[in-house]
This record gives sequence, C-alpha cells and structure tokens, in this order.
Amino acid sequence: MFKPSLFKLVDKLEILFDRAAESQARKQANAQGRRSFIGTLGKAMVGAAVVPMLPFDRWSEARAEDAPKRQAKDDTACDYWRFCALSGNLCTCCGGSLTQCPTGTEVSKVSWIGTCENPDDGKSYLVSYNDCCGKLMCSQCACEGAERARPGYRLGLYNHVNWCMANNQNAYHCTITSIVGLAGNH
Repeated sequence: MFKPSLFKLVDKLEILFDRAAESQARKQANAQGRRSFIGTLGKAMVGAAVVPMLPFDRWSEARAEDAPKRQAKDDTACDYWRFCALSGNLCTCCGGSLTQCPTGTEVSKVSWIGTCENPDDGKSYLVSYNDCCGKLMCSQCACEGAERARPGYRLGLYNHVNWCMANNQNAYHCTITSIVGLAGNH
C-alpha cells in the first residue's frame, strides 16, 4: 500500500500550503482591515443595485421606419395616427369621440403623453391621453400602442397605469386623445 514516507511528504506539503495561505491572509488583513473590506463590499453591492436604475437613451430604437404605418382616416382603428402611444380602449368605439368621454363617465384628472406623427402632413405632435372613468371597461377597440413608451419610473410617459386612480370613480372605461401642439425637434 502506501509507504510511511509518502504520508510524511503529504503532511509536509499540507503544512507548507497552510503556512502560505495563512501568510497571505495575514498580509491581506494588515493591508486592509475588516471595516475597509466591509466598506468596499457595501459599495459594490450598492453599485450593482443602482446600475439598472440609470437612465438610458433609446431614441435610436424609435426610428420611424421601425414604427407601424399609421393612417389618418379611421379614428376607430388602432392604427390611427393619434393612437401611437395609447394602451387601452378607444372611446370612439364606446360612445364617445376623439376628445369627448362617453355619457356617464368623467375625464381622468391625470394623463400621459406621447409624440405621434401625422401621416398627412409628416409633422410630429404632442398628444395627451386621458382615461374616461366611472363605468366598467368598454371591451371594444382594445389597442396596444407603445411607440416610444418609457419604463414605469417615468409615469408621465408610461401608458400601463390606471389613470383613473385620482378620480372619485376610478373604474376605467376608455381613452380619449387631444393634441397639445407640435412636438419639438429631437
């Protein structure tokens, strides 16, 4: 089997390895204390947590040729140009109009905005979206327009929120649009 000299050699190597590891650990401990190590570890953890929250520019992803083609004739269709950032049900299909809530509902006190291009004149317009509140959700003309949408931490540019939350009657029914004005150049 094993010779006693082999056991001695393994024991000597183990002792040498332990001494080298202990020596390196002591050098490291003398160079950096526990507080320094804990501080560095804390900075690394905070930095790792903050990185996903940093802003980023997705403008290059929002090219016009990538956006779906929009039309300016049928305001009951999801591809109508004003609905580029609308996520919800069209009031034009639910008893209202582009700018008027249906009878029995009230306009939300808060809104979100989007920038949509009118295919007739080629200009971009700032469009305000308001939910109509107070009735059960209208199940007609459900649209999901998310062009140039932003993440939820920029609520004024985020369209997946029940904007009726500020009203006394917070049941969502449908969404209307109004043109705020021409959008500035980017």
